[in-house]
Amino acid sequence: MRCAKAFAKALAHAYFQAMDAVPTARLHLDEVIAANRSLPRQGFIVLISVVVALNLIVGALFLAMGAWPAPIFLGLDVVAIWFAFRTSYRQARSRERVQVTADHVRVLREAGASSQTIWTSPTAFTRVALEQTGRYGAQVRLMLSGKRLTIGAMLGPKQRAELAKAVDQAIRSARAERHEA
Repeated sequence: MRCAKAFAKALAHAYFQAMDAVPTARLHLDEVIAANRSLPRQGFIVLISVVVALNLIVGALFLAMGAWPAPIFLGLDVVAIWFAFRTSYRQARSRERVQVTADHVRVLREAGASSQTIWTSPTAFTRVALEQTGRYGAQVRLMLSGKRLTIGAMLGPKQRAELAKAVDQAIRSARAERHEA
């Protein structure tokens, strides 16, 4: 019995070592796309402090004139600004990750610690297009058999064009690797 357990343990150890030795797929592209926020946290603290100070001064003047409801609305103004920036900073933590290997194209959406795959397609059949949509400018789209996914929506027009070019080059490189053998 002891001998069988030792043999099973040695066999399992050899199997897992062999699995670790298997090379992982070569990434032709691993691009993380994130929105840029122009106001850092310290800038936000300074801004909200100035808004609060001004609202306190204006609120005190309105109270001195007898307009007691005005400070309530000034307080709501501060809460609205704080909520808008909180929402903006939460959106800034979300990211898109585009990965291209010889076998597949994968797009993941990352929000904080969680990650969700929203697109997986074979590299051989995936196309990339930079489509002019009019109102929103050019959109980078992954296409496969009538399905479409817009990526890089949080980027500017120049960065979208660069993203489309990079993804297209990675797909071409991955296809070439696949057909080398």
